[in-house]
Amino acid sequence: MNTSSRKRGGFFFSLFACILFFTAAQTLYSQTVSSNTQAILTEVSLLLARRDYPAALTLFDQIEQSEAQSTEIQLLKAAVLNSARRTAEARAIAQGILVQEPSNIDAQMMLAACAAMEGKDREQRTTLERVIRADPGNVKALSDLGYIALTAQSLRTAGNYFDQALAVDGSYGDALVGRATVYRYNRDSRRAEQMLNHAIRLYPQWANPLHERGRLYKSTGFTADALADFAAAKRLAPDNAWIIVDLGTVLVELDRKSEALAEFNTAILIDPNNFLAYVYRAGIKDDAGDYAAAESDYLTLTRLRPEYYFAYESLGMIYMRNQQWVAARDAFLAAYRQAPREYNYALLAAMNWMRGGRPSDPKQFLAQVLRTAPRDSAEWYMLRLYHDLAGDGDAAVRIDREQNLDAKSKMLFYLANYYDIRGNRTLADRYFLQVQEMNRYMTFEWRINELFIEQRGIKGF
Repeated sequence: MNTSSRKRGGFFFSLFACILFFTAAQTLYSQTVSSNTQAILTEVSLLLARRDYPAALTLFDQIEQSEAQSTEIQLLKAAVLNSARRTAEARAIAQGILVQEPSNIDAQMMLAACAAMEGKDREQRTTLERVIRADPGNVKALSDLGYIALTAQSLRTAGNYFDQALAVDGSYGDALVGRATVYRYNRDSRRAEQMLNHAIRLYPQWANPLHERGRLYKSTGFTADALADFAAAKRLAPDNAWIIVDLGTVLVELDRKSEALAEFNTAILIDPNNFLAYVYRAGIKDDAGDYAAAESDYLTLTRLRPEYYFAYESLGMIYMRNQQWVAARDAFLAAYRQAPREYNYALLAAMNWMRGGRPSDPKQFLAQVLRTAPRDSAEWYMLRLYHDLAGDGDAAVRIDREQNLDAKSKMLFYLANYYDIRGNRTLADRYFLQVQEMNRYMTFEWRINELFIEQRGIKGF
């Protein structure tokens, strides 16, 4: 078997690999199984291509009992069960074989595949290392160990494993793609491209080398070539969500956002937990002003990865747009809990807290934040202003001395909000305009400032 597919958390028999597995098995067993069994295995392979795992598994019941109980057929069945994510049943078959045949390498590889499907990286690595001790030239085990090292960013170790696999079989697909990926990470684009071109010539119906070459082209600025490779990879593997996500990201770079949105929608239909697809889709919807749909995606992101505080930040912005001050406060508090050194989140939470209630409401929270903020920073002076509800002169002096223009713009924004909350609209509007004039458009505060200027109808003095 000459291919495998990367899955976050491990490696497993991909659809293409599983089909190849059956094709190779049919050839290997042609002299030992009946023509009826060969025909059944052919049908299983066709059903796998359609991802119809239940029907494929049912066909095993039609194999003659004497052949169905053979180690080879049982391992084929285990491979289908694993692809169908019925890993407990696949494990049971492999373990049963190992009771009778403790040195059976294929059964051990099946256990490694089950561990990969379940995200048990340590178990997978241990099993593969055991295989290598017994069979040092097992190219699949060497290649899978290379991918495990690659995931851990141990590039030298990964390269060594892939090199060992290629020394045994220079046309082994997984090792070619894996070694090319290591070259890409090491910024050796020439050798990466050469290796991927070779893999594409050897396996023209395999999406992985095209996908990886697309990533190489994207990373080196050849956007049109990346787009072509991702599109070709998608045609070969239309159910691979990661290929579709990468295609969508290139379309975003080309400012073809409506096409990109369609790709991310497709990726999410295939994989409802694809984090990156939601990130991009939410951003496109947000930019287009579809705030309700963007809010839904940001909420999904917070469920998928609570540590991704940018989702809370974006939710806070949407809630502020709708003047939902309490909801905005809670969003920024959540962001601050995930990033406790990002003091702007504490200020945003306090600011919305004040707008949604009384100016003194966040006092206890701010007292805790002040204990951790750097005493000489502009953020500390602004946090103290929001805590004390006095001392705006000191804060203004500190802001005036700030040399970092992004930081200065941010603090002027919070000073403007302080005056607005305290009822001094004239000063607030003056500072909102000053923030706008500084044009620090890469900051989150500048975006909110633009929203406030629009909502308040502020004109230049």
